[in-house]
Amino acid sequence: MSESQEFALVIGATGTTGSRVAARLAAGGRRVKAASRRATPVEGAGPVRFDWDDPTSFAGALEGTDRVYLIPPPGAPDPAAVMLPFLRQARGAGVRRAVLLSSSAIPAGGPAVGQVHQALPGLFAEWAVLRPSWFMQNFTGDHVHARTIAADGTVRTAAGSGRVGFVDADDIAAVAVHSLTEPQAPNTDLVITGPQALSHDDIAAVLTQVTGRTVTHHRLTYEQMRDRLAADMPAAFAAMLAGMDRAIAEGAEDRTTDTVRRLTGRPPRTFRAVAEREAARPRT
Repeated sequence: MSESQEFALVIGATGTTGSRVAARLAAGGRRVKAASRRATPVEGAGPVRFDWDDPTSFAGALEGTDRVYLIPPPGAPDPAAVMLPFLRQARGAGVRRAVLLSSSAIPAGGPAVGQVHQALPGLFAEWAVLRPSWFMQNFTGDHVHARTIAADGTVRTAAGSGRVGFVDADDIAAVAVHSLTEPQAPNTDLVITGPQALSHDDIAAVLTQVTGRTVTHHRLTYEQMRDRLAADMPAAFAAMLAGMDRAIAEGAEDRTTDTVRRLTGRPPRTFRAVAEREAARPRT
């Protein structure tokens, strides 16, 4: 099968980055399999059923596929236990290139998806690990921050005055497509940020200016954040997320990189630009 006939498999094709990656690949003339648990139709792509918890769904998704965009199973405390058997099956099925979505907060060999990151170079000759900072869409979509902003004009974190290089999901998708389609795979991890490191106080101030509605940042302790999250998710995962907020408070995410500009040829979008874009969209 020639490369022009082979498919790019996008796992999580209805999600925040997966939907954008599938759309960009299709717009660029690539044949795309849009994988989701319900095989939801995605414009320009062929829907295919894929469920991390159902290994019988793997073979059909992999048929005719030579590259894959990997979104880890959401909320899984040990994603490697599920993902590594799939990746070994993918290699055997002819997949040559794998691009994994991880996080700037998780290094190779670190917790959760960090174990998959560490294993990826040993499985594929062509690979990349995307390590984006926190998404700007966390404040504009259906994320918990967006919901509390809509409900009472607050953002609640244990991040204190720590700063983060928040990044637009569209910019993450652009880097993902570059990593999937360029003749030479990155064969490295890529830390992806926006152009500025902002505190949550800064985020609240921008949202106040853009929307005309007062938004404030409520500072929680690590314990308060952990217990709040644990109401909606497993305790261990809640503790890990609250720990990421604590790391932000200690300066772990106070950085920016040139990844978006270097790989796409244009600068990453600012948070104000994304907030203005979202505010201008009609509400259904």
